[in-house]
Amino acid sequence: MGDGASNFEFLKGHSPQLARLGTLAESYFRSDPPAALIKLRQFGEFTTKAVAARHALLPPRSVAFDELLRLLQARSVMPRQLAEYFYHLKRAGNAAAHEDKGSAGDALTSLKVAWAIGIWFHRTYANDPGFKPGPFVPPAPPEDATASLRSELAELRQAVAASADAEAKARLAAQEAEEARLKLAEEAGQEAEQRAFWESYASETEAALRTAEATLAATQRAAEAAPPQDLAVLTHLGAESAERIEVDEATTRVLIDEQLRSAGWEADSTALRHAGGARPVAGRAMAIAEWPTQGGPVDYALFVDGRCVGVIEAKRRIKDVPGHLGQARRYARDIILSAEQVPLDGPWQDGLDSYRVPFVFATNGRPYVKQLATKSGTWFWDARRGDNAPRALAEWLSPRDISERLEQELGEAHAGFAERELGVTGLWPHQQEAIAAVEAAVARGQDHILLAMATGTGKTRLAIALMYELLRTKRFRRILFLVDRNALGRQTLDAMSTTDTSGFLKFDQVFPVADLAKKFPEATDRVQVATVQSMIRRIFGDPDAERPTPGTYDLVIVDEAHRGYTLDAELREDDLGFRNLEDYLSAYRRVLDYFDATKVALTATPALHTREIFGPPVFHYSYRQAVIDGRLIDHRPPRRITTALSQTGISFDKGEEVTVLDPRTGQIDLFDLEDQVDFEVAEFNKKVYTRAFNRAVAEAIAAECPPDGPGKTLLFAARDDHADILVEELRAALAAEYGAQPHDLVEKITGSVDRPLDRIKAFKNDPRPKYVVTVDLLTTGIDVPAIVNLVFVRRVNSRILYDQMIGRATRRCDAIGKEFFRIFDAVDIYANLQEVTDMRPVVVDPNLSFATLLGDLGRAETDEDRTFVRDQIVVKLRQRVKYIDAERREALEAVLGPLGDLADGLKAAPPSHTVELFSKHPQLAAILDAANPAKKRDGIYISEHEDALISVEDDFGNKASPADYIESFEAFVHANMNAVPAMVAATQRPRELTRKELKELALLLDEKGFSEANLRRAYGAARNADIAAHIIGFVRQAAVGDPLVPYETRVENGLARLLASRAWTPKQRQWLTRIGRALKAEPVGDPEILSEPLFAQFGGFEVIDREFQSGLGEVLKDLNAAIWDSPSAA
Repeated sequence: MGDGASNFEFLKGHSPQLARLGTLAESYFRSDPPAALIKLRQFGEFTTKAVAARHALLPPRSVAFDELLRLLQARSVMPRQLAEYFYHLKRAGNAAAHEDKGSAGDALTSLKVAWAIGIWFHRTYANDPGFKPGPFVPPAPPEDATASLRSELAELRQAVAASADAEAKARLAAQEAEEARLKLAEEAGQEAEQRAFWESYASETEAALRTAEATLAATQRAAEAAPPQDLAVLTHLGAESAERIEVDEATTRVLIDEQLRSAGWEADSTALRHAGGARPVAGRAMAIAEWPTQGGPVDYALFVDGRCVGVIEAKRRIKDVPGHLGQARRYARDIILSAEQVPLDGPWQDGLDSYRVPFVFATNGRPYVKQLATKSGTWFWDARRGDNAPRALAEWLSPRDISERLEQELGEAHAGFAERELGVTGLWPHQQEAIAAVEAAVARGQDHILLAMATGTGKTRLAIALMYELLRTKRFRRILFLVDRNALGRQTLDAMSTTDTSGFLKFDQVFPVADLAKKFPEATDRVQVATVQSMIRRIFGDPDAERPTPGTYDLVIVDEAHRGYTLDAELREDDLGFRNLEDYLSAYRRVLDYFDATKVALTATPALHTREIFGPPVFHYSYRQAVIDGRLIDHRPPRRITTALSQTGISFDKGEEVTVLDPRTGQIDLFDLEDQVDFEVAEFNKKVYTRAFNRAVAEAIAAECPPDGPGKTLLFAARDDHADILVEELRAALAAEYGAQPHDLVEKITGSVDRPLDRIKAFKNDPRPKYVVTVDLLTTGIDVPAIVNLVFVRRVNSRILYDQMIGRATRRCDAIGKEFFRIFDAVDIYANLQEVTDMRPVVVDPNLSFATLLGDLGRAETDEDRTFVRDQIVVKLRQRVKYIDAERREALEAVLGPLGDLADGLKAAPPSHTVELFSKHPQLAAILDAANPAKKRDGIYISEHEDALISVEDDFGNKASPADYIESFEAFVHANMNAVPAMVAATQRPRELTRKELKELALLLDEKGFSEANLRRAYGAARNADIAAHIIGFVRQAAVGDPLVPYETRVENGLARLLASRAWTPKQRQWLTRIGRALKAEPVGDPEILSEPLFAQFGGFEVIDREFQSGLGEVLKDLNAAIWDSPSAA
C-alpha cells in the first residue's frame, strides 16, 4: 500500500511507529494474514505502553501485555470497552504467532479494531478530540478470499464511495491504484522487488519500534512531573473518546462471537449459520446465527442439548440496547422450531402472548458499564413470568447457567416463604425477624437487600439460617458467601459444619459447601465461601482464563459489607494489588455488579456507601438495642489516658537537628529544620515516633489491667512497627509492676507475624497471650469474647472503623463473669469523633479556604445547608488556630477572647453568628488561611522528648465529673417523669411495667447519653460503691429517692415476699422460683418472658397459666410490684 493509502496515516504526525505497524499489517493482509495479526498485536502492545507512559504508569521492569492492560484498567485510564479491543488484538496475535492461525477475515477484523484504537489514541493524546477519520478503507481482497470476505470488503468499499469524506475516497483510489500496480507487477514478475520493499519496511519498522520504546522513559518522566490535575483531565478525555468509538456490524458480530465462546457456547456467525446448514445437536451448546422466525431471521438462537433456550438480537455498538428487547421478544414468540426443539416446559404464556423460548437477549457487543447501562452490556428478559423486569448482564450466561435457571420455579419458592417453622434451631427473636424481613424483600422482587446488625448479635448464624431457608424453599439454587479475609471464611465454614438443623444434620451435610480452596463450584454445590480478593482475581484477572459466569450464583451474601469504606484502614497483604481503598472499593463493587444475582449485605455499621449500593436496611438491630436485650455487653465511660506530650504535642524547633526514618527503605537520615514543626497526638506513631509516650501509656495499662485480672486486653496501634514498640513497652511495664512475666503474655498479631490465624486462635482459646497489639487484623469479624479492655493508641477518623473496633469487646463471656468492658483512650479519639458523622468527616474538602466557605455560607438557602457549611468552618477553625503565630494570637485574643474557645462558641450559636463575626473582623479569614503548619519532610520523625503519665480518668463527655453526670441525669428524669409513658410506669406504676416499655425507656435514656453502664460507673465513682441497680433502679432513685439496691437482691427479696403472701401449690411455687431466676437476666415480668426458650419448651404462657387458674398475668404484676415498690424485704 503506497504513501497516503493507509488507514493509519493520521498517526504519523505524533506516533510514526504506530502508523508504520498499521501500514505493515495492511500490506500483509493479502499475502500473509498471520503476519498481519502479529503486527497488529505489536500495534496494540506498543499503544498500551505509550498510554501507560503518558499517565506515569509504565512499570520500571518489562511486564506482559495483559498485565499492563489490567494495570491501566485498575487505574481507570483504559475503559473496559476499549480494553476489549486490545484483548482481541492480543488473542488473535498470539494464535497467529504460536499456532500460525489466522485467516484473511480474522486479519480484516483486527485491522478495523486496531484502526478504532488508533482513532481513540489520536483523539486523546494528539489534542484533537473532535477528529473525524472518515470511513475505513478496505484493503484489496486476497486471491483466495471467501465469498463472505469479498462481500464484507465490497460493503466497506461502498461505504467509502457513499461517504462525503474526500480523504477516504482518495485513500480508496490510491489503494485501488496500488492494487492495479501490484497486479501488473505480478504479471511482469516483479513480486520479488515488491517483497523486498516490504521486508525492508518491516526491518525499518522493528528498528523504529525499538527506538520509540526507548523514548517512552522520557515520556514517563514528563508525566511524573506534570500536575495531577493534568493527568486527571487526560484520563477524562480518554474515557470520553472511548465512548465515541464505532465499529461496523461485521466487527460487532465477531466480538459477540468471542464473548459467547468465552461463556461456553459454540459460536461463529460466519460458519455456524442456519443458512449454511447449521442445526442443533444433542449434547452441545450452540449459538446458531440467522435462525428463521416468522418475522425474519433472529441474529442468534441459543440451543442446549438440541432445544432452543434463548434468542439474541445483536445491534451495532452505537445503538442503545434495551429498546431492542422488544424486537427480540417478538422473535421469541415467532421463532420457527420443530416440536423437539422447544423446551419441555414451553411455551410460556404472558397475557395474549405465548413465548416459545424462555430467555430473551439484546446486545451491542459492548462490555457492561454500570454508568452507561442502557448503552452497554447484554440486556436480558426472562419470558417465563410477565412481571420479570429486563436487566443488564455484565457478561453472557453460560449454558449451565441457563439450564439451572430452567430447573427453578420461583412462584412455588415464594409460596414456601409462608408461615413455617425455621429449619435452624435456637435462633433469637431478632434473627427470626431479620430472616422474615429478607424473605419479604425477596418476595416483592427487591434484589439489593441490607441487614444492619450490631457486631456480636449473631450475623454469621443468621446468615446460615437464612441460606438454609432460601435453599430449602428452592428460591435460590447456589449462594456465594463473600468475606473479606481468609480468617472470616474459615470461621464461616466452621460454623456451617457445626450448625444444627431441624433434621438433626449439620448445615453442610444438608447442602454441599465449596470451601475457600475451590475456585469454581461443582454442579452439586449449593454454597461457596470465597474472599472478595480471590473473586476479583478470578473474574477480572486473565480474561482468557476460566472464570465464573454471571449466572454461577443467584444469591450473593456479603459479610461485613462496610469493608472498604473505612477512611483510614490500612491495606492488608491480600489487598496489595489495589492502589488504595478507593481502588479496592471499585473492584469490590464490580464483583457485586458482575453476578446476575440477588445481593444481601450484612453489616454492623450501615455506611453511606453501603446504603448507596444496597438501599436502606430492611432490618436494623443496633448495638444499643442488643445491650438492652442482654445480647451484648455495654462499656463503661472511656478512661482517658493523659500524658505530658499528649497535652502539649511534640515540637521540633527551627534549626534543630532531627532524625527522620524512611518507612519504605528503613534508612534513617539527619536534617536541620528550616522552620518549627509541630505534631498533635493524632499524629503520634504515624508521623512521629515517640517511645516515651508509648512507655507512659504502657505503664498506665499495666496498672489498670493486671495480669491476674479477668479477661483479655486488645491494643490498637497505628502501624505495624508501632505495634512492635507497644509490645516491648508493655512487656517492660508489666515486669516493672508485677515482676517477671511469661514472654508470650504480650504478643503482636498483625498480617506480618508467622501464622496469624493460629495466633488469633490462641488469643481466643488459650490463657496466653493475655495482651495483644494489632493494627487492622483484629478490627473486624474476629470473635474473642474474653476481651474486656480495649486500648486506643491510634487515632481513627472513621466512625465506621471505630465502631468495628469497639465491636471486638461487646460479646458476652459468662465464663469470666463479664458485665461490661472498658475503653482506654490515649489519643483523644472521643473528642475527635464528636466532629465526625457516622458516615464521613464534616470537612468534605480540606483545601477549601475560609473565604470560600464564608461565601458558601452566605449563599446557602436552607437552615440545613447553612448549618452544614458552618460546621465545616468550625472544624477547620479548630485545626488552624493552633498555627497562628504568637504575635497575631495575642492581638486577636484581645478582641475575640481565647481562640481555643472560639470554635465552641460558633458551634453553639446559629450560623448567622458566624457570618456576623467574620463580617465584623474581615482580616480574620485571611489570617486563618495563612496559618498553615510548617511543611514536614517526608518520612517519620523520631522524637526523643521525655513524657510522663499525668492521669487516667473516666470521660463522661461534656460532663466534667461523675457528680455533674448524675446531676444532668436527675434533671432529665425530673423533666420527663410525667411526660414519657415508660418513665411514668417505671416511677409510679412498676406493677404495670412491660418489657416493651422497659426497652423504650432504656433506648430513650441511651439516646440522651445515660446508658446503664455509664450510670453505674458514675454513681459508683461518686459514692465509692459499685451497685448493679438496673436502669429502673437508677431512674427510681433519681425520681423518687429509692435507695440503690443490687437488682438481684431486689428480685430475691421481692420473690420471697410474694411467696410468703399467700398459700401456693408446690407446682406454683416451683414456677415462681423459675420465673424469679429468669427475671435476674430478663427484667420485668410480663407474659412475654414465658416465650423464652426456658419456658417455651414446657408450653409457654398458655400452659403455665393453667397452673395458676388463668391468673398468671396478675401474679406477674404482683411480682413486679414486690420487686420495685419496696427496696428490700424484711
